[in-house]
Amino acid sequence: MANFQYTIKDVKGIRVEGSIKANTMDEAIDKLSNEGATIISIKSMDEGAFKGNLSLFDKFMLAVYKIRTSVSLKTLVFFTRQLSTMFSAGLTIEKSLTNLASEEKNKKFQKVLIKLSDDIRKGFSLSEAMEQHPGVFNPLYVSLVKAGEKSGTLHTVLDKLSEYLEKVEDTRRKVGSAMMYPVFILAFTLLVVWGLFYFVIPMFSDVYASFGAELPIPTKIAIAVSNFITNNVFFAVLILVAIAFSIFIFYLSDKGRYMIDKFLINLPVIGTLLRNSIMSKFSRTFSILMFSGVPIMETMELVENVVQNAVVENAVRKARIMVKEGYSVAGAFKKTGVFPSTLLQLMATGEETGDMDRLLGKAADFFEKLVDSVVDRLTSLIEPILIIIMAALVGTIIVVIYLPIFNLGLAMTSGMK
Repeated sequence: MANFQYTIKDVKGIRVEGSIKANTMDEAIDKLSNEGATIISIKSMDEGAFKGNLSLFDKFMLAVYKIRTSVSLKTLVFFTRQLSTMFSAGLTIEKSLTNLASEEKNKKFQKVLIKLSDDIRKGFSLSEAMEQHPGVFNPLYVSLVKAGEKSGTLHTVLDKLSEYLEKVEDTRRKVGSAMMYPVFILAFTLLVVWGLFYFVIPMFSDVYASFGAELPIPTKIAIAVSNFITNNVFFAVLILVAIAFSIFIFYLSDKGRYMIDKFLINLPVIGTLLRNSIMSKFSRTFSILMFSGVPIMETMELVENVVQNAVVENAVRKARIMVKEGYSVAGAFKKTGVFPSTLLQLMATGEETGDMDRLLGKAADFFEKLVDSVVDRLTSLIEPILIIIMAALVGTIIVVIYLPIFNLGLAMTSGMK
């Protein structure tokens, strides 16, 4: 069982903090709700740096929960921008949320906005209300809102947060656009190969069987694979689903996630694109947290949770320990050997001048430009490369199929004997 730390208001309206044991977060929420408590926040005590690890089952359930309750980043960007505008115009948070809820077309997110408005009407702060929806508002989002509430600059923080989310969404869109074409070509290639094995090879197999000739080994292998696919369609699909699910489960494990993330960022071209995208997100997140006045140790923990790459997360975790032991921030990140020199130089300068948030923002802009550059280069290179790969794969299968025909006279003679 996992331990979950909670903050609630009991049936008497008294604020209570404590911990509870449960198999999943949903189970913990159900237990507290059944006792008549109003949940302000709940989180696993095993999450984050220095707090141990969730079990594989808990990670799976948490992933399912986030998928089930999450909304698109585009929706969140629009919401944050609108909330910032309304709040800056003088509307209360409750009124702003009520107006946004009435106009929201996404039913799932509309329910979240109505719940936020109700909780604020009951006396909760905006950050406390948002903490109850971890699938929608991640720890970074909640921490920034909380920092804005404490400093009295919530409208400024919301404005910065909306800009940050727009930048992240834009970078994600560029990376997604660059990856979409190769994914489509690979999917199309797999479809063509499946069609060859399922429809074409069986026709040739019947013809070759009528000859009664000895077939080349590559052709025998192709026919054997074709027979397996045509006779075991359901089993073949089941195998593919099982492989995909196994990869997903493997990725949920700490070792598996680290191996896959390390493999991806070391790929040629695509790895460069992913690294630049991660560094852009890292710099932008660090910048906005420093601007909002979040303490450096909390900033580093939040950055660790949002970079979404196990290799970089591990480096941030090591750097956080070193900073705790007395290292400078830039010096600690340099010792990890993961971060590029440009970022480290800007970080060191910012640390010396007390202007780290602005310089890290400059670093984020720099890496975003690198992402644009790699996307342009990738777009121009990937098309001919993928076409060559597809042609080679399909061409090889066709050659294997036609090998006996190249020697058809000999095959027919052999069959007559």
